Amino acid sequence: MNVDCLTYAGNLESLKDVDALYGSGAAENKRRYFFEKVDICDRANIERIFKQYDIDTVIHFAAETHVDRSVLGPQAFVQTNVTGTFTLLDVARNFWKNADGTMRDDVLFHHISTDEVYGSLGETGYFKETTPYDPRSPYSSSKAASDHLVMAYFHTFGLPVTLSNCTNNYGPCQFPEKLIPLMITNMQDGKALPVYGDGKNIRDWIYVEDHNCAVWQIVNSGKSGEKYNIGGENEWENIRLLNKLIELVGNELTESGVKNRTPEDISKTITYVKDRPGHDRRYAIDCSKIKSELGWQRKMTFEEGLLSTVRWYLHNSKWIEGIKSGDYTKWIEKNYNNRV
Repeated sequence: MNVDCLTYAGNLESLKDVDALYGSGAAENKRRYFFEKVDICDRANIERIFKQYDIDTVIHFAAETHVDRSVLGPQAFVQTNVTGTFTLLDVARNFWKNADGTMRDDVLFHHISTDEVYGSLGETGYFKETTPYDPRSPYSSSKAASDHLVMAYFHTFGLPVTLSNCTNNYGPCQFPEKLIPLMITNMQDGKALPVYGDGKNIRDWIYVEDHNCAVWQIVNSGKSGEKYNIGGENEWENIRLLNKLIELVGNELTESGVKNRTPEDISKTITYVKDRPGHDRRYAIDCSKIKSELGWQRKMTFEEGLLSTVRWYLHNSKWIEGIKSGDYTKWIEKNYNNRV
């Protein structure tokens, strides 16, 4: 049961194959996938969905996530990430409550969060599940608030919950405002490659399928009331990652016969821009808990995942052009390109 209000970053094309096999394209008695275009803040419709589909598990991915957008317009982040999470929690609590006021034991609310709620690391150390929260942006603050609400519903109402804090995801179908797809598409289009500050901010990267497998492991085997950090154990400086992407994209384009797009040509388009306000210096996750307690391991190496991601974006121009139309293009032109 997929609930999405389809903001600028949503695209039904991304699940077209799933819908064809298990959704509207399947026989009615074999249908396993249903889509509802609903905002998670819309309580009446969330209540209807819980009742109509007899929901017993919520995996809450829905969020506003782009830090730049949160700097320019914080209200949407508070509305979706805080109010939306509250709405889902409260509807789940009421729908899953037994007649005596206790909670059913065959239900679960799993909340997806971010490592950004922990703040910024120095040159050493890692975020653990016990690391105090210290968010620095409207985005991470709104996610921290939602995390606290989730745990409050566990402690106050006994709602069965699990929570995961994940590091930076990458892979196919990611909206092209995020670093890796933004740089790949800009290289392909011959545009400048904007780098914040000195480019030495460090991020830990995990392939999207590995993240989803971790979430599924938590949903099936995690302990209620516990949180689990999900990390790629794969730290890269932004500028070092960009140079790796330039190498991969340049080689792919050169092999395809595209002129003047060698790695050397592309490198000349790197442009350092004014740093983002409140820019966290380093993120790094200690994911030993999920590995030792639930047996999760990441499977995709960064080299394999990055090359696969580059090739996906280079060969899916129709998907990219479709999602980059309208709101995205206007927003980039107004707020991002002006910084270059």
